[in-house]
Amino acid sequence: MDAEMGATQAAARERQEALRRRLTEIGFDDVRFATLAELSGDKLNAWIAAGHHADMQWMERTAEKRVKPELVLGEARSVIMLGVSYADEVKGARGVGRGDGEENAGRATWARYALHEDYHDTMKVGLIAAGKVIEELYGATREDYRAYVDTGPVLERGWAAKAGLGFIGKNAMLISRRHGNWLFLATILTRQEFVADAPVRKQASDFADVGLLCGKCTRCLDACPTQAFAAPGVVDARRCVSYQTIENKGIIPRELRAGIGNRIYGCDICLEVCPWNRFAQAGREVLLVARRELGGLTVREILALTPTRFAEVFRKTPIKRVKLGGLLRNACIVAGNSGDVGLIELLVGLATTHELALVRAHAVWAVRKLGGEARASMLLHEARAAETDEDVLAEYAAEAASP
Repeated sequence: MDAEMGATQAAARERQEALRRRLTEIGFDDVRFATLAELSGDKLNAWIAAGHHADMQWMERTAEKRVKPELVLGEARSVIMLGVSYADEVKGARGVGRGDGEENAGRATWARYALHEDYHDTMKVGLIAAGKVIEELYGATREDYRAYVDTGPVLERGWAAKAGLGFIGKNAMLISRRHGNWLFLATILTRQEFVADAPVRKQASDFADVGLLCGKCTRCLDACPTQAFAAPGVVDARRCVSYQTIENKGIIPRELRAGIGNRIYGCDICLEVCPWNRFAQAGREVLLVARRELGGLTVREILALTPTRFAEVFRKTPIKRVKLGGLLRNACIVAGNSGDVGLIELLVGLATTHELALVRAHAVWAVRKLGGEARASMLLHEARAAETDEDVLAEYAAEAASP
């Protein structure tokens, strides 16, 4: 009986390893397994109660499902965590990274992931293929699993840490010893039972310990330009550059604008400074489509975008999420922080004639930042007299306020 059981277990492990190999061949750079369990949810609930989720109400609406996987998929037993590396071999490419130095003059800095076609779309192709492999090897149906790319009600980083894909750093990101901070995550909840992979190190808690392999390092916390970390591993989205330039659909608080610097879409600073990145190799990009030419766009070119040109340039990229108005809002902040007075004419045009108050408000701020109060008042005199929107008028009224 013991021999028969041992043979059965060996066959199950062999099939699981075959699944891992097949998923790797599809294009996933890391494949790990964990056993599902109900979680306490204390940390998530405390984060939401503190308002750190800003206006991302879906986090609050789906909080219970995130800690109770069976509410997402009944009788779910295991999770397959998949990682796709977007580590870039060219560490200092223009438009990628912090954007410091003369070589980036006049250019905005984009989050590294944004210089690809939308990973939600390209990785979905891989997940569909992964589902077919699970059906083939285990006789499963489409009802036996749920697959998500960063969109489902699951705690991706926590499960990834549980499965040993990496650990949760003090920057609240999953950090891999093989891929650094540069992993897109995908999740497959399944009714199939798998042998769980070990975490990178024994966890003290029932889920994921923050800073497990960070030691005394606080580079990510110290480098944040807007002081968005309420505690190690705890991001206050209301102060986060990524939230403000992507998720926030309205006015960006004045006190955060200087800290945004030249980051026009997202922010990688707390990822870039992490010492674990020195081990990361360039990703295979089997499930990604690079669009690194976007990093070469100048701020002037972005400020001059028309709806037609925006649609052409950013087709299929994640940047389309913010729409033209959101990108122009962000570009106005980057322009105001650039010190380039040559952009004032374009900004005056936006402040005067753009149809969106969102854009006009930030253009007013940028003109004042670049031109000073006296020049701004002269250039925007007629626009101010004709303005009726409260948000834009608030920018005019904040003449004595700090930038």
